[in-house]
Amino acid sequence: MERPQTEQTEQTEQTGRAERTEQAARREGAAPDDGRATVVTGSGRARPPEEFTADICVVGAGPAGLVLALLLLKSGLRVAVVERARAHQREFRGEILQPGALTLLDSLGVLAGARARGAHEHTRFRLVEGGRTLLDIDYRELPAPYDYLLSIPQAHVLDELLLHCDAYEGFTYLDGRRVGELLREDGRITGVAADGPGGACTVRAHVVVGADGRFSKVRRLAGIEAGRREAFDLDVLWFKLTDDRSGARGPETLRDVRVFRAGGSPVLVYDSWPDRVQVGWTLPHKGFKDVAAQGIDRVKEQLAQAVPPYAELIREQIGSMRDLSLLDVFSGRAERWSDDGLVLIGDAAHTHSPIGAQGINLAIQDAVLLHPLLVASHRAGDASAEFLSAFERTRSADIEQVMRLQRLQSKAMLSRGTFATRVRPRLAALLRRTPVYRRVLGRIALGNPSVRIAEELFVPDVPEGGNR
Repeated sequence: MERPQTEQTEQTEQTGRAERTEQAARREGAAPDDGRATVVTGSGRARPPEEFTADICVVGAGPAGLVLALLLLKSGLRVAVVERARAHQREFRGEILQPGALTLLDSLGVLAGARARGAHEHTRFRLVEGGRTLLDIDYRELPAPYDYLLSIPQAHVLDELLLHCDAYEGFTYLDGRRVGELLREDGRITGVAADGPGGACTVRAHVVVGADGRFSKVRRLAGIEAGRREAFDLDVLWFKLTDDRSGARGPETLRDVRVFRAGGSPVLVYDSWPDRVQVGWTLPHKGFKDVAAQGIDRVKEQLAQAVPPYAELIREQIGSMRDLSLLDVFSGRAERWSDDGLVLIGDAAHTHSPIGAQGINLAIQDAVLLHPLLVASHRAGDASAEFLSAFERTRSADIEQVMRLQRLQSKAMLSRGTFATRVRPRLAALLRRTPVYRRVLGRIALGNPSVRIAEELFVPDVPEGGNR
């Protein structure tokens, strides 16, 4: 049976490559990789890995990691970022920026450059069934200028963040390197050892920040449980279509993020830059096996019926299960977010469903909130778990609120019956005329509105010229 691509598949393939490399090393008489990086010279002699020092070492060059790096660099700290991928080689599903993230990126001077690389504005989030709109959330009711959702390739945001980080002399970017070990002194984490196509290296730092996603290697090496929760009864099958009509629409075109309710499997659809359409088909949790057993032709027909506007593109462009990517949907909260010398942020600390497009929003706000704590930690010379745990105490209430909201959104998408299809739309229409609607919209769009960048910590005339 053909299987779609999954994040777990990607990790399994990497593990397999590592095992094959170790076996080859044994055949050549070399020592297997034990997580401690070494470099073999042309003469066959091993030399020590390249060594770096920084005030803060960030593992993971996603939105959380790079926003945090830029904030710290602006505050005069030296930052090393370790990233396993090179040149954003993988496909990113997270493309929707909420107004809260837009506000913070604009304050950092990053948004305009990222947008110039290409993006689409979306004005509404709509839940539709047949020809009826069951729920209509209009972002234009928010205060300008951040009164829209932005669909933007994540690589555009990351490239712009890297461009800004690279302007600072205190920046070191180590891509193509996979962290294999946490360095410790007297029980405290003091850095990382990494290896890969970019070369073997060690980074010593006052604090290590794990910003390496929901399957965080840093979290695992630190012995911190992921705290996975099966809070959602769904998985999502993702794919993209090419739609020439999308690219041909002018900037004045009003675009919506839509969820088509079809049977028990809603389908999320939105325009993706430049001429693509991102589609996410929700399936019962662990239910892909039953769907795949029907064959690709049956899967295509179900999708075509669910989203009639894209039926022709689906039939033309989906050729096999390999064109689909399965996302295992779960939430999670790590048992703790800090250790002596270590703090976790973003998905490494708290994992969320794609429902409501909250992931990047939360990641960027995490970075903004952690920034002043790390500056204070460095100034005080205190990298204890007790000091760093202030981040979790500050952020916990926001994260729990988002998780509750996502569970409610999931139930609204999946619920059936007369109340869901007839009564709820009328109640939603009435709710739009009350202050409650504005508060709910504000919470979805902005997150915690009190989150602000601590610009008072920025140091003028920081030396320029990064180390790439």
